Amino acid sequence: MEHEATVEGVGIGVSDEGPGAPVVILKAREELVPIFVSSDQAQSMQLALEGEPFERPLTHDLLVEMVAEFGAAIDRIRIDDLADGTFYAKIDCEQYHGGERKQAVFDARPSDGIAIGLRVDCPIIVSDEVIDEAGRPPEAFEQEGPGDGPGDRGGPGDRGGPGDRGERGDRGGHGDHGGAGDPDDEFGF
Repeated sequence: MEHEATVEGVGIGVSDEGPGAPVVILKAREELVPIFVSSDQAQSMQLALEGEPFERPLTHDLLVEMVAEFGAAIDRIRIDDLADGTFYAKIDCEQYHGGERKQAVFDARPSDGIAIGLRVDCPIIVSDEVIDEAGRPPEAFEQEGPGDGPGDRGGPGDRGGPGDRGERGDRGGHGDHGGAGDPDDEFGF
């Protein structure tokens, strides 16, 4: 089963290497799913959330404009797999040409999918399997004191999440990192 997610915020999480790793927090099925991303992806998502255009088009802005110019549309973003601490996503698109509808599915990193999805206001979908493995109750992200909580840099991403290992090249390099396991280890508590 799939669930529509909301982007709760982009912030700084705690990883195996300590604080400072950018993280996006999705909310689906009343659970929070932290996904560690690169700093440029985090900036792109934050700008989209704030509705602030960048001086020059960012890569995600350019892609959205190109898709539209070619007469296509982005229908939804699916975060549908989590393997070995790496999230995987798909971008579902459609194009009408000569009255015929053509569907296309593109493999993507969740960070790219989310950044694009925020720009075109399409649904971001998370599978049950991903939520079961990486989802955490909101209480796992409660703030401990000033500067440690949801009020800083956009939301619950200020506390916790699975370890950031960078964007790896296995399985085509189309993943962002996070995962499941012992929450006490992953959240740095």
